[in-house]
This record gives sequence, C-alpha cells and structure tokens, in this order.
Amino acid sequence: MPRPLPNDSADNVERLNNTINNMEAAEEAMALADGKERARIKEKNERRKEAISGLNSEVVAEEKSRINGYI
Repeated sequence: MPRPLPNDSADNVERLNNTINNMEAAEEAMALADGKERARIKEKNERRKEAISGLNSEVVAEEKSRINGYI
C-alpha cells in the first residue's frame, strides 16, 4: 500500500481557487446535462463544497500561524 504524500500547504490558495473554478464550470455544464450526468455533477459539487470548506479553514489557520510567528 503506497504511503500518503505529505501535505504541501504552499499551494492551498491555488488549489482552493481551482476547486472554486471547477465547481462554477460544472454548474454551467449542468444546464446542458441530462438526468444522470446532472446527478453526477451535483454529487461532485457537494464533494467540492466540502473540499472548499476544508481548504479555506487550512488557509485561515496557516495565515494565523504566520501572523503569530509559528511558520
């Protein structure tokens, strides 16, 4: 079983922006999607919302750590 990669927080803001952009693009694609595809997009966007929340929390925590001199 492969070991998980270490968390590289240096790109969290970029990952957050990419995830938001992907979610917005998927919302636009839903207008053209059929029932199955639309359901798949909705499910994926729900996972994206969770990822956005987690990434946003990480970015805020890292910024607080920088301000307090921990990073």
